[in-house]
Amino acid sequence: MASAPDDSGDDVFDQFLSQRGHETERVDWETSYNKKQCPECGGVHDEAATECSVCGWGPEP
Repeated sequence: MASAPDDSGDDVFDQFLSQRGHETERVDWETSYNKKQCPECGGVHDEAATECSVCGWGPEP
């Protein structure tokens, strides 16, 4: 009987990437005052924004 994959391998994979200079943490909006800033392109948006209107970036669910 097959089972769904678990997350136990993610820690090892994240460690492998981080040792080689890659970011492994979830990337989210940067905030300043009452605005959100896109971490990819630096576009500034209202707090209600769910996707960057400049480059199309959006945080992972």
